Amino acid sequence: MHRPIYDITPFSALDYPEKTACIIWFAGCNMRCGYCYNPRIVEGKGRFLYADVIRFLQQRHGLLDGVVLSGGECMLHKDLPAFAEMIKDLGMLLKIDTNGTSPRKLDMMIRNKLVDYVALDFKAPPKTFKEVTDSNLFNKFDKSLDVLLNADIPFEVRTTYHSDLHSIADLQEMTDFLNHKGYNGTYYIQNFLTDTPTIGDLPPSISLKSNPPIRSAFPIILRNR
Repeated sequence: MHRPIYDITPFSALDYPEKTACIIWFAGCNMRCGYCYNPRIVEGKGRFLYADVIRFLQQRHGLLDGVVLSGGECMLHKDLPAFAEMIKDLGMLLKIDTNGTSPRKLDMMIRNKLVDYVALDFKAPPKTFKEVTDSNLFNKFDKSLDVLLNADIPFEVRTTYHSDLHSIADLQEMTDFLNHKGYNGTYYIQNFLTDTPTIGDLPPSISLKSNPPIRSAFPIILRNR
């Protein structure tokens, strides 16, 4: 029996802006980012059924505002829209954390009002995207960004910064790309944290101590994970 979910974090006040939520961690991913701090989730197998999560949410009804679907990459799972519909039927808000490589599914879920908030990971500019993610999926990310720019739901764009993988020039190129696309939300740059196991054998990152000197038409906020 297919078990898509690796783990459940019962409560978080940080992962859904201004909401209390649980986090559902989906097993598997179509990228292998060297800085990924969830290697067991990305490379492991799921342990829970959708029904297990629904029973958990029924017990937490009235205690949580919403649910965060994360991973791994939650959007890879074919039954995700049906699962999202079950969550919405419980009257809960739904946030998706995604690398943006399933634009058609994302568009369909938004059109069917199954998503309330999206956090879109911007891994790297086109020239280094394959090096950073071990994938050739930038075009799909680009299409997902277009979906969100033309949708009527709030979303954020975020980048995990590692000094061996990103330069300030890379961050400026990524910011220019977002400016060109017409993005006007907040761009979050997250410092890589060096105290957790990761997929790649990366040296410690030299963290940004303040917002990098980047020209932008929208706010940029530096934060730790």
